[in-house]
Parts: sequence; structure tokens; C-alpha cells
Amino acid sequence: MDTKICLKVMFVITFFFSSFFSYSQSEVFRVALDAGHGGHDAGAKYSGRVEKDVALAVVLKVGKILEESKKAEVVYTRKTDVFIELNERANIANRARASIFVSIHCNANKNLAADGTETYVMGMTKIASNLEAAKKENSVITLEKDYKQKYEGFDPNSPETMIGMTLMQEEYLDNSISLASKVENEFQNLGKKIRGGGVKQAPYLVLHRAYMPRVLIEMGFISNPEEGAVLVSEQGQNDLAQAIAKAIIKYKNEFFESEGFENFPTPKVDATEKKEIIKPKDTSDFQEAAKVSTTPITGTIFKVQLSASYIQLELQPKNFKGLNFISMERDNNLYKYFYGETTDFNVAKENLKAAKAKGYDSAFLIAYKNGKKISIQEAIK
Repeated sequence: MDTKICLKVMFVITFFFSSFFSYSQSEVFRVALDAGHGGHDAGAKYSGRVEKDVALAVVLKVGKILEESKKAEVVYTRKTDVFIELNERANIANRARASIFVSIHCNANKNLAADGTETYVMGMTKIASNLEAAKKENSVITLEKDYKQKYEGFDPNSPETMIGMTLMQEEYLDNSISLASKVENEFQNLGKKIRGGGVKQAPYLVLHRAYMPRVLIEMGFISNPEEGAVLVSEQGQNDLAQAIAKAIIKYKNEFFESEGFENFPTPKVDATEKKEIIKPKDTSDFQEAAKVSTTPITGTIFKVQLSASYIQLELQPKNFKGLNFISMERDNNLYKYFYGETTDFNVAKENLKAAKAKGYDSAFLIAYKNGKKISIQEAIK
């Protein structure tokens, strides 16, 4: 099949499934924590160090920190040494309407000197090491009964078989990358080595089926005697748990609280200020929402980010569920799509409601000051 035709077909599939499996974030920030492996699936084992045990210990510590801080509700895919199928891990998060999904693992390598942390988001890659990492984790499905029927069409030895389904979930890619970056920043603050110089992408099956921003964390190499000793130690696990919890809270402060708004004051608007957006009478009036000024806006402006994708789309309503006034920014190979543009925070909230009502359940507000992206908290002060 011609490549362009193939991409168009995948694009249609993307929007069909993103509507069918729409991710509905509740008003509560809910974190789904997934301890990798479990039960008869031990994961990596070296010199008495067992991945499933370390992953569970850290997950329970992260959950306790979040619960005690009252910053989030926590959902666990497992809290004991039991085997949970890969698709069920994601289903647990989906049923709970989790805001984010965090899967925690340990790495391993025949080269015992290999060390450092890695944080992955869902995505296709041509990097051999990333594909090998995904193949290793995805091979867990062979331990499941009737896995060929449950994962029909997927070959754990060929992650490329996921490409048709991967495009479905690019709506969450930008948020996933932000969460993963925050995890890596906290690991760096601990003095941890970040392998590969940044956030990585790989076709992990456990991430693929979770319909929300999601990351997979490799906390270090259990095969490395020195790093492995840290991973199994109480202090090492406490440090890792604190770092992951801090990253999650920072993500919540940046993205989720901008949807609640209850903690933010209503900004004052100068009566003489020219409005760049006409506020709709109700959120069903999509054609009148988010009318953008033809002149550049200086100062602080708000936009609604709808999605991020590796596919460049024409900025037409038919490609954005009927929404008009769409803009796009390119960030390396990633295309980010936005709805509306305004200096009025109240209008921005209405635009966000309109986008969500159209099916963009993971849409969120972003802010710029003189062309530079800033946090929502800073923008509304």
C-alpha cells in the first residue's frame, strides 16, 4: 500500500478510536501505579535481586507519599506479589478514569557494567536498543493463557506490528513526554545517570492500552552489582519513590490544576482591552468559539492544546472534530495543535469546555508571555 494512503487510513483509525475510547479525566487527580511483573513473572533476576520485588516496593512507597500528601488518589494494578496480565493493567487504569499511568520497572543487561535510568513514553522508534527493550517487556504476554487470541495480530518479537494502533493515542503524547521529563529531572537531582540523553519512545504493550498520559520508568540496572545494591536497599527505594512522587506532583500542578481552576483567582481584565476571542453563548456553539485576532497578541495569552502528533494535518474543522480556529506549532518532529487564542482567562476556560465537549477529553490550557511558554499559575497571577 502507498505510504500516503496508509497514513490517511491510520489517521481515520486514529480519530475513530480516540472517540470510541475517549479518556475522561475526572475532577480528581488520580494516579494509576503499576508495579512491573509479579507472581510467576519475576522479571529480571541477578544475584538474589528480583525486579518484581523492587518494583512493588517502590510503587507502594510512591503511593504512600501521594496519599499522605493528599495530592492525588492512587490506584494500584497490584499491591501484592501476584501476576496481572498486561492488558488488565491498562484496563485497571482505564476503569478508574486515572489521570496518568505510571509503570515502574528495573532494567538488566548481560553487560554488568550497564547503569543508569530510562523513562519511556509510548511510540514507534527505529532505535534498535529501544525496540529490544520493548520486546523484552512485551514478551511477558507469552506467560498469559490464550495470549494469541487476546493479543491477536500482535507479535511480541516484532513491536512494529503495533504501528496501526499506536497512532490512536498520540493525543496523550505531549503530556506523556512532559511527565517523563519531570521524572528524569528528579532522577538527575538524585545524581542518577540518564541513559540516552532524554525521554525515549518505544512500543510497550502495557502503555499502548492505557488511554491517558502514561510513562514506563526503568529505575536502574538490577544486573549492575553497585546499582542493584541501591535498588534493593531501603534508602535507595525511598529516594527513588520520593523522586517519582515529586515528578507526579509537579505534573499535577502544571497540567491538572489548570483544569480545575478552583485554586486560581479570576484575573482582572482591563475594560479597554480588545478581546481576541468572542466568547460563545454556550459550549455547543463551536463555530463562534475561539475567534482569533489577525494581529499578534503581546503580553500573556492562553490557548487550548488539543493534541500532539507526528502527522501534519491541514488546519481544517473536518480534521479536528468540527472545531474551527486551529493553529499548529512544530516542535522538532512533533506537531502540536491548538484551539483558540485569548488574553481573557475566562474565555480560555470556555474554549477548554468546548474542546472537551467535542471529544478532546485530554485537552488542557497552556499560556504564553511575549511568545514564551509559561505555566498557567504564572500566567494568571
